[in-house]
Amino acid sequence: MLVTLADAANPWLSWTYVQNNWEELVAAGKEHIFLTVGAVVLAIALAIPLAMLVRKVPRLSGPVLGLSGILYTIPSLALISLLWPVFGLSPWTVIIALAVYGLLVVLRNIVVGLDEVPSEVLDAANGMGLTTRQIATRVSIPLAMPTILAGIRIATVSTVGMVTIGALVGYGGFGTLILSGFQNNFWHAQIFTATLCCVLLAVVFEILLLLVERLTVPWTRKQAG
Repeated sequence: MLVTLADAANPWLSWTYVQNNWEELVAAGKEHIFLTVGAVVLAIALAIPLAMLVRKVPRLSGPVLGLSGILYTIPSLALISLLWPVFGLSPWTVIIALAVYGLLVVLRNIVVGLDEVPSEVLDAANGMGLTTRQIATRVSIPLAMPTILAGIRIATVSTVGMVTIGALVGYGGFGTLILSGFQNNFWHAQIFTATLCCVLLAVVFEILLLLVERLTVPWTRKQAG
């Protein structure tokens, strides 16, 4: 009976909590989106020149991908601790840490996507007199786009979940509410609602990026059909 009464006083599902804390949930959602988008954009910005370097100097492929893989294995708490003295309690601490984890996925997919472009297609483009830049922008990148977008989608969805670790420095989006719920006598409604919002946000990003992929590379849809 005591357990039942305790559960009733501290329910996991509570619409009242949502109504009373709507503004806080919206603010956490905005912060979560900002951190996610910022980290993914930074990861892409870092991955593009690295991928170009690997394509230009193939022997660097192993070291570059290996280094990004090593960075990916650093525990998130340790990485945030390393960035903390430099960037302090700021969103950049979280964004840079998350970008490091997203870098490997995005970089690898860019490299793989470009490597999968058929050599005969590149030879044909070269035979038509296209410049190196034209081949890249008109042939290589469009053909590699499905793989590249898949990498961005995977990195984005995984980043949504990892943003919560930023609660340790005060910038964790829904993670801040989850941590606060644990600290506030294990407040079930706050923990569950924030967790559910995080999952729903990941689903929304997944759907949006799938739509972008279908609109950007429609020929993949035709092939699937």
